[in-house]
Amino acid sequence: MLSQRRILLIVSGGIAAYKAPVLVRELIKRGAEVRVVITSKAERFVAPSALEVLSRHPVYEDLFHRDAEFPVLHVGLAEWADLILVAPATANILGRAAQGLADDLATTLLLCARVPIVAAPAMEEHMLLHEAVQSNAETLQARGWHWMEPEVGELASGASGAGRMVEPEDIAVRLDALLNLGDLAGLRVLVTAGPTLEDIDPVRFIGNRSTGKMGFALAQRARARGAEVALVAGPTHLPTPSGVERIDVRSAAEMQRAVEQRFAEVDVAILAAAVADYRVAHFSDEKIKRGDGGRTIQLVENPDIAAALGARKEGQTLVLFAMETDGGIESAREKLTRKGGDLIALNNLREEGAGFAVDTNVLTLIDRSGKEVHLPKMSKSDAADQILDWVHTERAIGA
Repeated sequence: MLSQRRILLIVSGGIAAYKAPVLVRELIKRGAEVRVVITSKAERFVAPSALEVLSRHPVYEDLFHRDAEFPVLHVGLAEWADLILVAPATANILGRAAQGLADDLATTLLLCARVPIVAAPAMEEHMLLHEAVQSNAETLQARGWHWMEPEVGELASGASGAGRMVEPEDIAVRLDALLNLGDLAGLRVLVTAGPTLEDIDPVRFIGNRSTGKMGFALAQRARARGAEVALVAGPTHLPTPSGVERIDVRSAAEMQRAVEQRFAEVDVAILAAAVADYRVAHFSDEKIKRGDGGRTIQLVENPDIAAALGARKEGQTLVLFAMETDGGIESAREKLTRKGGDLIALNNLREEGAGFAVDTNVLTLIDRSGKEVHLPKMSKSDAADQILDWVHTERAIGA
């Protein structure tokens, strides 16, 4: 329950703002104390007076509110809250928050906040999927914001698609779980993410299409749940999750060294990186010139990082990943056993929503006992929490 929790609700100017009174009621029903900040555009969709009656507190819009209960309103509200919820979170407020703008009460207090911030986006599907909105979402999540993936359903335009705000009751349930997290506090977690690149000459390399989004989501969620997190990242442009130690590497050999240096000091290792299986036998110091006919490049196997960790683990929990282009269940089971892992997360490159450079994943989790859990398509952040839930249970059983 949300008993004695202080939740600051920011209502921004989307049609879903009409659900704000129901949301306030749901939060209070679970024992929370709620204060509301409303943007000027949100007033077109919901009456501040209704929110005042339901919350039993003044509703604030103006940064310089004359009768504010705090001497400096944006500072006081940010310090009062245990959690800040932005619902609905429009493309506008997400963009302003990502840029660090402070041009009204809502964005100003967001810059003052030192508590969890949760966004429940609501907008048309084309807006949600626009690269600018996706970039802003990634930026905010990397700073530690929690993201409630919008649902698929009827939108304000009458079209059906992704972008519908999570229903108020579901938001309240998720906030209850979030505020009672910290379940990974005390754990030291090592995560690998992104591709590795194997240089052929000063210009060319062997690589893959991994962007690192799954690994970065794991690092961000583990940190949000209280763990101490080290992230070993191959080349990627993703921002470092707030509070996470980041170690940048390029090749499989560099990743191996970084991981092995830290493995003995951690409780959990989650190997989400797409490590190249091969490297060139002979690196050319000079650019290889075009010649007559074809050219053969000799490849040699890279070290198997997962197998090496599995062979030397002493009480650590080892989580592996497997990407296949067919079903892959038996292959994943064999990989888990051969490499000494405790859990393997399998996804299929050909399945919609589970490939490279997307914000969702479709995973099958297989543990060392053979148990399978098939997860539906969900955001990579939610998928990360599913894996971390398993880790938490596993560590609790083994304690």
